[in-house]
Amino acid sequence: MEKLDLSRQEEASTEDEEFEELLQNFPKERNWVSGFLYFCQGFWVADLSIRSQVSFSQNFVARDNDLVLASCPKSGTTWLKALAYSIVNRSRFALSNANNPLLKLNPHDLVPYVDMDLYSRYRPIYFENIPEPRLLCTHTPFESLPPSFKSSNCKIVYICRNPMDTFVSLWHFVSKFESETELAPIQECFDKFCRGVHLFGPFWDHILGYWKANLETPHKVLFIKYEDVKNDVVFYIKRIAEFLGFPFSEEEERRGLIEEIAEVCSFEKMKNLKVNIDGKHHSGKPNKNLFRKGEVGDWKNYFTPSMIERMEKLIHEKFKNSNLVFNFSP
Repeated sequence: MEKLDLSRQEEASTEDEEFEELLQNFPKERNWVSGFLYFCQGFWVADLSIRSQVSFSQNFVARDNDLVLASCPKSGTTWLKALAYSIVNRSRFALSNANNPLLKLNPHDLVPYVDMDLYSRYRPIYFENIPEPRLLCTHTPFESLPPSFKSSNCKIVYICRNPMDTFVSLWHFVSKFESETELAPIQECFDKFCRGVHLFGPFWDHILGYWKANLETPHKVLFIKYEDVKNDVVFYIKRIAEFLGFPFSEEEERRGLIEEIAEVCSFEKMKNLKVNIDGKHHSGKPNKNLFRKGEVGDWKNYFTPSMIERMEKLIHEKFKNSNLVFNFSP
């Protein structure tokens, strides 16, 4: 037994050395608050999750009946997870029942990340044993997903948020991961964001990758906007359900089940759940950091005229040939 343990330790040590050597080949920049971002596989990955990201790209195999939620960080991921989980599991759990997992757990504990969680939180075997259809999530850009995502018949729902609100939300989020009281310098973070140096960035490549996939294979990739869902959540719950293969029956619609899902998954409802007030994320950080305002147009409280000008020019430059239009106000 002792020899076996030593062998495993030596193997792990060798893997660590090989990985550290691999890291030397990746361009890197200082992260917004602390640590580093590495440019790996065409996008920026945090030092704490890069090993998991590499493991994901090498080991994960998508299945035909997988249901995948995708987003750039701070674009409405938590909300989309709650909505999709409620849609897919509505026959198993009564929404208002106290035993509904969504009322007792954070959505991130119910819908795992296949990229960030695969190595750091779970082992690959965990994902092999999830009951089908597997409801999963990823922040990985479309072009960088393992080939099986494109060759299989899995369904992907991508939620997009306007870049200005995304930046403000991300700025608050990464700051709170370091300090509950101090925010990172906004101009410095904004400069990095505009250069594409942020978690899973550049944001324009991220958004355009899924946008083009939606245009080319609309039966496989559904592209929705955070602002549109905020404006008509009932319509989009129904749209997501149909796309994922879990359409609502006429009887379910008559008894107001769609509206009930909208209420249970609303920002205020989720923010005020006990688990999201005093519970903790698996990283050890408070769940409350995942919920701030959830508003459209909050960027106006932070952007200076020069920031607005720079972002508008950047958006025009990167998206001018895409026919994709962002909503910046309610």
